[in-house]
Amino acid sequence: MLFIAVITTLLGFLLVIAAGAEDSAIESHTGRADAEVLDVTAHRTLVRFQTPDGAEHVPNVGVLYPEALEEGQVVRVEYDMRDPDLVRVAGRGATLTFLPAFTTLFAVWTVSVGLVWWLRKPGPLHLRSLRARRKLAV
Repeated sequence: MLFIAVITTLLGFLLVIAAGAEDSAIESHTGRADAEVLDVTAHRTLVRFQTPDGAEHVPNVGVLYPEALEEGQVVRVEYDMRDPDLVRVAGRGATLTFLPAFTTLFAVWTVSVGLVWWLRKPGPLHLRSLRARRKLAV
């Protein structure tokens, strides 16, 4: 269980770091446009926008930080001018990843520590007594 908690912790920190890196890329070469929300699913939110050169973009991975968007809505987006597929809703950033990431980590560590504590206390599933029984049986 502790192994799962450690892996989840690493993934949580990587998520926050990746969001910061994507924001940094957008902020270093920022383009702005109005985008139409095409599709909203649990996995991604697709938007369509035009860059100043007239090219229309619909990023396959969707828009970053899509909370509370609805199909047909027009929103202001910011994108990386070098890679227009990297797009986020204007005014939103990596700080939005902190709460879900750290809430998940808190829950995972609470369950992990609680489970380890419960398995170590005296009772029918007491780990030390199981080890002692195996030694006596050998």
